Amino acid sequence: MLKRATFATALLFSLFSLTTPLYAAEKSNKSEKDIKSVQCKKSRAIAQMPKKVIPPKSLLRLMPKIFTLKTNCGDIVIQAFAKQAPVTITVLSALVGSGYYNRTLCHRLTTEGIFILQCGDPTATGSGDPGFRYQDENLPAAVEFNYPAGTVAMANSGPATNGSQFFIVYENTTLGANYTIWGRVTSGLEIVRYIAAGGVIPTARGNSSDGTPIRTIGIDRVFATR
Repeated sequence: MLKRATFATALLFSLFSLTTPLYAAEKSNKSEKDIKSVQCKKSRAIAQMPKKVIPPKSLLRLMPKIFTLKTNCGDIVIQAFAKQAPVTITVLSALVGSGYYNRTLCHRLTTEGIFILQCGDPTATGSGDPGFRYQDENLPAAVEFNYPAGTVAMANSGPATNGSQFFIVYENTTLGANYTIWGRVTSGLEIVRYIAAGGVIPTARGNSSDGTPIRTIGIDRVFATR
């Protein structure tokens, strides 16, 4: 039997339990509405040889606060974590300034287990890079959902192998604590979710959860602003 002193708490808990699913449904409906509002134009992005970029010799004195990906489906705005990942932000600024990302495809979508859209490889094969590598920074803890929705992190093939490829997390994801987190999407995450909702082109082996997205998304240009 509930003690009198705890009855009010129990009642509040019951009311919260009743309202939480409604709030979750409203949030889900809003998300679906946002996804349906996305309209993509035909992309001019193509697979191409990556430009060779000279690696920066020193950190930027004035770091950009925002990176804006201008895509055929709209703008994806990313808040840069310059204090936590200064080397990464310096390198990304050099890549952006050289036009490295212009007319490049986001080549990889994963829809099961982990939820990411990977971009930044001009060759669209997953093997392209600017010709140099650099250190890891701002690695998360090895806990559940250590890459929450909206996280932007560098892709790599092992420790200190960062290049130009990065991924955008569109749903809370658990990964090894191995990928430099350098930003957070503040606007345009519904675009990534729209691409994810379209699914993956099945491979010859029948894999339909990790590969080229059915809905094409290309980066026309990237702007870094202070």
